[in-house]
Amino acid sequence: MTTARDLALVTLGLPPDRSVEQGDLSLVLAGAEAIDLLESGALTLDGDRMVPGPGVTTGDRLLDQALASLVRRESYETVGDWLWRRGARLAAAYAEDLERAGLVVPPRGIGLRSRFTRTAPADSPERRRAEERQASGEPVLAALTAVLRSGDTQVDDCRSVDGDAANAVLAAVGNAVTELEAARLRRDVESNAFDNMWRD
Repeated sequence: MTTARDLALVTLGLPPDRSVEQGDLSLVLAGAEAIDLLESGALTLDGDRMVPGPGVTTGDRLLDQALASLVRRESYETVGDWLWRRGARLAAAYAEDLERAGLVVPPRGIGLRSRFTRTAPADSPERRRAEERQASGEPVLAALTAVLRSGDTQVDDCRSVDGDAANAVLAAVGNAVTELEAARLRRDVESNAFDNMWRD
């Protein structure tokens, strides 16, 4: 199991009142994939640029897709740009993949939000391993779940994650999620202003 799969299983196990925004989850899953690629040696960072290593297979279908999606020409791609590109609908891809593997109970409703608010992880060794990893306070998973506001800790309170590259990815993930939340707030303000104009 990869960090991204562990994160998806942990997130699926949240109660309805702690469900997360799907855009946030997609960005954080992309960050989890980047950290897994760094740890496997398939990726290095040059500043904030993602430099692919030799072509390898990770044994995980979605992580192999992430590796294949890396830009392999100079000047490469920034971590932030890759998060936005790779993160497009990534939460849905993980939900579908886990469902195919029998690791989640199919959703009762329809649509992306329904999939992640009503789908529940099946009782499996993979689920127990993901929950044990989260309960242990493992730094990478703790930092990623904190970004999603699904844990009790804040990113600043997590134990230090080993490696400057991993910390750079976590910082980029935090910035991207903050950016997305700001965009949501702007959209809500504009929508409310438009509604008020028609009421006047």
